[in-house]
Amino acid sequence: MKNEEYLTKEKFDEFTKELAVLKGTRRKEIAESLEYAKSLGDLSENAEYHEAREAQGTIEDRISKLEELLKTANIVSSNTGDSVGVGSSVTVEKDGKKFVYSIVGSEESDVVANKISMKSPFGQSILGKRKGETFTFKAPSGELSYKITDIK
Repeated sequence: MKNEEYLTKEKFDEFTKELAVLKGTRRKEIAESLEYAKSLGDLSENAEYHEAREAQGTIEDRISKLEELLKTANIVSSNTGDSVGVGSSVTVEKDGKKFVYSIVGSEESDVVANKISMKSPFGQSILGKRKGETFTFKAPSGELSYKITDIK
């Protein structure tokens, strides 16, 4: 599998807004912090200056990562097909209990919100499966099997 990234339209929009804030407001704040820190004198022992430079590096790294991600990501809408794909909301059953998961790209995975990365063992095992099929994957606790009861 290539190192492609998939984003929902909502996550793409969220990252676009974050990038705008970082490039606008945050860059300006960091520049002001650097100017203030420089005005304090000796840069070799100036904690404020070193903190501002570190924050600047962190922000520039994030800007670079977001720009690359937004430029190259595949935007997906909710998958309404017969098989599980990125963007699908899938209901699965295990031991009589039902769980609903969304299959997403790795940049927006969030286990607490039941958003499972397509690159995770669960995600890789469920991709392409259809309603009624059972799939098994290896988890740290051992092999787990689920039955797909619905795909939206």
